[in-house]
Amino acid sequence: MNTIEDVARRTDVPVIVADHNGNITDINPSFTEIFGWSRTEILGRPLTVIIPKDLRDAHHLGFSRFLSTGKPTLLNQALKLKAIKKDGREFDAEHYIAAEHDGKHWTFAATIRPLKKD
Repeated sequence: MNTIEDVARRTDVPVIVADHNGNITDINPSFTEIFGWSRTEILGRPLTVIIPKDLRDAHHLGFSRFLSTGKPTLLNQALKLKAIKKDGREFDAEHYIAAEHDGKHWTFAATIRPLKKD
């Protein structure tokens, strides 16, 4: 199991960090390069800005379920899912999501590695 710090330290793949409300709190330069968002444009926005519309309900359901139960079903494993760039283009990617609880709130970090080059 990787820690949030382990995931956030990665430079070879896009990384995104979010708080317990699902708002983006950090990204790395690889994220900016692949997704097209600058730090100032995306920080504070909801994670759903990079999630395709047809996956958003499932995201909200899973996120809410995890926050209420603390029981992970998708953490710490490779997941093949779509993501959306700033310009609206969808792409297939391998997501790896980690979570940590500080005694009060959860923090989430994910690597999102594109599966094909544009």
